[in-house]
Amino acid sequence: MTLLIDFLCRFGWGLSLALVLTPAALVPGGFFRVNLLVILGLSTFAALLARTAIAGQLWLLPAVAAIAAWMGSIVWLAERKRAGVIFCLACALLLAAATVLLPAGSPAATRLLSGLVVGLTVHAMLLGHWYLNAPGMRVDALRRLIDWALSAWAAQVALTAAEAILAGGLVPGRGSEAGIDSATLALVSLRWLAGLVGLPILLWMSRKTLDIPNTQSATGILYVACIAAIVGELTAQLLQAASFAAGGF
Repeated sequence: MTLLIDFLCRFGWGLSLALVLTPAALVPGGFFRVNLLVILGLSTFAALLARTAIAGQLWLLPAVAAIAAWMGSIVWLAERKRAGVIFCLACALLLAAATVLLPAGSPAATRLLSGLVVGLTVHAMLLGHWYLNAPGMRVDALRRLIDWALSAWAAQVALTAAEAILAGGLVPGRGSEAGIDSATLALVSLRWLAGLVGLPILLWMSRKTLDIPNTQSATGILYVACIAAIVGELTAQLLQAASFAAGGF
């Protein structure tokens, strides 16, 4: 249950920050309003689960984030851009705090970057889909969001490599004494193929497709990128939880 709450908070934090990074001058207010309703759903679900599964008052953070998302959707309906961005930022900070404070076992930076990778990738896909509603919208906004997603992936790869080196995973002869079972090997392979190798290729392909420009094809590629990002981060969560339960880090 904690893994699901963790993922919901990570996802909501990344999606909220993606809204903050989205240029309001280029994107209609309706896009922000609809995505805040998505964040409302993620936050509400996380708060309900945390209320019953986690001791303490941690559930209040996603609960307040849900209220902020609801109020933000109303503000965006009135086209109050500055106030709308403030509510998006409030959601991001609240869900980031919930992500950091959750007893998930993995480092806070790892969890926050994981949320950014998923949130920015899904956000880019949703923005690409919005071009069906606003075909005259400039593609600069979508390019920018894809660039942010690639930047988050690059930071995550650097952190993953550093953690692997510290754990002895990249040093021959270390960390292999106990062997590795087939299930763990499958998860590690899926993590690398989907999240660390496949995702940047898909993001780069969608970025190049925008040079044609063809937003529909780019959005189709981003759909696949979302699957890669979600699968990659979920497998990473499972591996981190197994490592923490076994006494690793």
